[in-house]
Amino acid sequence: MKAILFLIGFTLLVSCESDDDQRRNPNLLNINVNYEVNLSLPQFNNLNFSGNSVYIPGQGNLGLIIVNSGSSYLAWDAADPNLIPEDCSRLIIEGLNASSRCNDPGNSYSLVTGQSLEEELRYPLFAYRITKSGGVLRIFN
Repeated sequence: MKAILFLIGFTLLVSCESDDDQRRNPNLLNINVNYEVNLSLPQFNNLNFSGNSVYIPGQGNLGLIIVNSGSSYLAWDAADPNLIPEDCSRLIIEGLNASSRCNDPGNSYSLVTGQSLEEELRYPLFAYRITKSGGVLRIFN
């Protein structure tokens, strides 16, 4: 009986892994983000309506993109995760999608799923955690 419990415990211990390894991307720096968005301010008014996005400079690698998907709020790093950050790798919002401009055509991603739209790219968009308390969103990692 002890052998079975040991085997089950060992299996659980070995099979557990943190999400840090899954989120690690060599193209992006691990920059601490702790930012609040007050939805009552005019610059964030679009986030009160489903299907809208807002770009926030000065946070993360090349800024943040906050999205109201209709059922929840999502926060992504605005740097193309498959390129080393530079001016052309900042994602430009196009509805519920975003694209970089380094290649022709640039890499495009869904702002709802974070996945690439054209081809199989190695990394999806880098997601930040987000909580809502009243009319304030807190974006953090």
